[in-house]
Amino acid sequence: MMTDKRVDIGLYIKSENLNLKQIAESGQCFRMNEICDGRYSLVAFGEYVELLQIEENEIRILGTSEDRRPQWEEYFDLHYDYGALVQKLSECGDEFLKRAAAFGSGLRILRQDPFEVLISFIISQNKNIPAIKSAIEKLCERFGEKKRWSENPDLVYYTFPSPESIAAAEKEDLRALGLGYRDEYVLGAARAVSEGRLDIHGLKSMDYEQIMEELMRLRGVGKKVANCVALFGFHKLRSAPVDVWIARVLDQVYEGRFSWESYGDHAGIVQQYMFYYIRNCSQS
Repeated sequence: MMTDKRVDIGLYIKSENLNLKQIAESGQCFRMNEICDGRYSLVAFGEYVELLQIEENEIRILGTSEDRRPQWEEYFDLHYDYGALVQKLSECGDEFLKRAAAFGSGLRILRQDPFEVLISFIISQNKNIPAIKSAIEKLCERFGEKKRWSENPDLVYYTFPSPESIAAAEKEDLRALGLGYRDEYVLGAARAVSEGRLDIHGLKSMDYEQIMEELMRLRGVGKKVANCVALFGFHKLRSAPVDVWIARVLDQVYEGRFSWESYGDHAGIVQQYMFYYIRNCSQS
């Protein structure tokens, strides 16, 4: 844990079930990176910040100010009671879920920018997390806006590109970034948003089924990617993406008999507990 010196720089936010390490390693955000134990960099809202875990349930955000508190409280979904779900799962008869929820009790579903999530998870297909992060950073360096951190002007970072910036590119420009066959999918999605064929912000008012239908009209967006965007970009908590890790859980732990419907609007959070737990069990 970092030591809390209580200087006047930055913003302190506090809530139960708030663990930066668990959030950063949950596969939902590709621009949150560990700097050292208990400290993470993050680019969001077009700005660079550094996040410090001060206490078990408190973090400090460097590079922002008190007037941005509502923005960051929403980003970390502080108004949702994750503790109630952890408690409920601790009392259920599912031993695997009991362990998973206890192990990842500091997880939260971040409220990220939908366009960034869409492009990021198109890129994520058939790549591991380090490769995904590398490809996204290259995309930002090529098409994003170059900025310097307010706390340290020597630190240069790049914002996530706008739909228009990516849409103006050629496929060869994207392929040079190592996106492989995903280049045309990224380009197609950016142009759909830029040209108004996909109203990415209008999707916020739609229900889960409508969002899935609209997203899957895009070439290169199947059920898994659409579910990731619905969950991490639009906070549709009944969305439960199934990747290779979750497929392993469903097959090996539940022998194909797990029902997401049983968890309703908690299914996406349950998925995150499963994902974080099984990945860490496999690595230990």
